[in-house]
Amino acid sequence: MTHARTPADDAHPYLRAATAGIRHHARQTSRTNAPANRAHLDVLHGHLTGLHLLMDRLADTTRPQHPAAGRHMASAHLRLWQAATSVHDAFHTLPAAEPTSSDSVCRPDRLPEGPPVLTICQRQLASGHAIRRKTTPADHGPHPARTA
Repeated sequence: MTHARTPADDAHPYLRAATAGIRHHARQTSRTNAPANRAHLDVLHGHLTGLHLLMDRLADTTRPQHPAAGRHMASAHLRLWQAATSVHDAFHTLPAAEPTSSDSVCRPDRLPEGPPVLTICQRQLASGHAIRRKTTPADHGPHPARTA
């Protein structure tokens, strides 16, 4: 497979670097055949939630000028959230590297015991909030006056 040359005036150098890093990691993982661990899934979840945020912003800015493309991007936005949710769930099913005093189940009513559980759960809750804000209809107008 050949890769296109990156122009000198590349507008997205960090995005290209992240893509190259993921591609390199995929090649390394295929050589070692090591199973995923919690640290691995935490980093992958960070990439997915970052892509989720980027796709959200791009879909919002694209939709007014190009509605059909914006709808496809919004669909990709939702699927990225679903992928991040699955990675988050897989993270919690893997055993912890060190035994902890409490279980490591994600509970929104209390904070987890620290990184990486704390960071992955915070990212998951934030992306879930963003997707619900976009997809759940809500009345944002003033509340009608109450009659007795």
